[in-house]
Amino acid sequence: MSVLFETSLGDIVIDLETELCPKTCLNFLKLCKVYYYNLNAFFNVSKDFLAQVGDPTATGTGGESIWSLIASQKGETAQRYFTPEFVPRLKHKQRGTVSMAVAPAVGEEHKGGCGSQFFITLGDNIEYLDMKHAVFGHVVEGFETLDKLNDVFVDQDGRPFKDVRIRHVEILEDPFEDPPGLVVPDSPPVKPPDNSTRIAEDEDPLETLPEEEAEEIRRKKAAQASALTLEMVGDLPFANVRPPENVLFVCKLNPVTRDEDLELIFSRFGTIISCQVIRDKKTGDSLQYAFIEFDKREDAEQAYFKMQNVLVDDRRIWVDFSQSVARLNNQWSNNVKMGPRPGGRGKGGFAGRDDLEATRRYRGQSEERGNGYDMVFDVPDHGRRRRRSRSRSPRRRDRSKDRSRRSKSPRPRHRDDERRRSRSPDRRSGDRYNRRR
Repeated sequence: MSVLFETSLGDIVIDLETELCPKTCLNFLKLCKVYYYNLNAFFNVSKDFLAQVGDPTATGTGGESIWSLIASQKGETAQRYFTPEFVPRLKHKQRGTVSMAVAPAVGEEHKGGCGSQFFITLGDNIEYLDMKHAVFGHVVEGFETLDKLNDVFVDQDGRPFKDVRIRHVEILEDPFEDPPGLVVPDSPPVKPPDNSTRIAEDEDPLETLPEEEAEEIRRKKAAQASALTLEMVGDLPFANVRPPENVLFVCKLNPVTRDEDLELIFSRFGTIISCQVIRDKKTGDSLQYAFIEFDKREDAEQAYFKMQNVLVDDRRIWVDFSQSVARLNNQWSNNVKMGPRPGGRGKGGFAGRDDLEATRRYRGQSEERGNGYDMVFDVPDHGRRRRRSRSRSPRRRDRSKDRSRRSKSPRPRHRDDERRRSRSPDRRSGDRYNRRR
């Protein structure tokens, strides 16, 4: 009587000792019939020793016999284990010996015995397991699968890092009748019974991608890391920022070219929102490049194709789409994860795209910075001056209030008259002295 196990490493065929161990074989075959072992994981693998399976929880403490399973389905209570069948002539001599794991007794209430867990030996002459665990079969086909199982990588508890599961069980011959109350499911399970966080059986952690795809993935990761670094140092407002699609970058300009000249030349392609030639802050000289913002993205694309290498003021200009995000810094956001926020202060629609909106910071930022392409670390000083002047105003008011409070104290009138009289002759003498001079 044989059973075929289809595992994630290969097939294993087991011959059962139905005549010498009838109760153990009956329990094993009926558990296979109700798909009890389907998608079970090998939770204990020891090199050149054994591979243990048959616990749906994959912890080594679960599992039950077929009679306990039938009773639990009916809502009744029954003995979890049954008495093991030890046969002296059946020993753990050869590799591929299949034996029922015998659970130890725990106190008087929980008696030990055989449930559903079994193991397959991966080495020869393991005699100290004799009469401790019940042998009931031998592997006749699939020794190459046992070799693969013996070479898997495991953790300190013997659990493979990558799950090795029994995908399906096929009973080749069953000489026993079904126990009373046995219910066979209509279809095998499709989800593993345990909550494993290991590498799945169908995953390949060492799988190599084609060189082109691997290079593309590396470039994306490098770009994300660089963007995150620029965000940390303050060069980017946020890591996933994208440049506007309706702004052109024009370089190789003649130093005499002005903003009005470029705006007049490029205005034939569409409405221009802003046109700015970048100049040196100290000298005011042109840096020979400019940014031109169109109202529509289509107009910018048309200008890009038409104005490339055109002669302007005796210079061949170079036109490209702007990669600068200076105008987006501290003003606009296109956070892909968060998305546009309904009902916010800023409304979408900037630079020809609807996914941009005004950013929200912890404190309100002044909007007097303008729409220029400023440097990243340029901080205006007018905000600080205004804050200082505002902070000083209440102090002056307090002082004026204190003075007014002090001046309200009543003074005697005769003292004021005496002071006026005493001051008058001094003033007259001073006037006479000035006239004589």
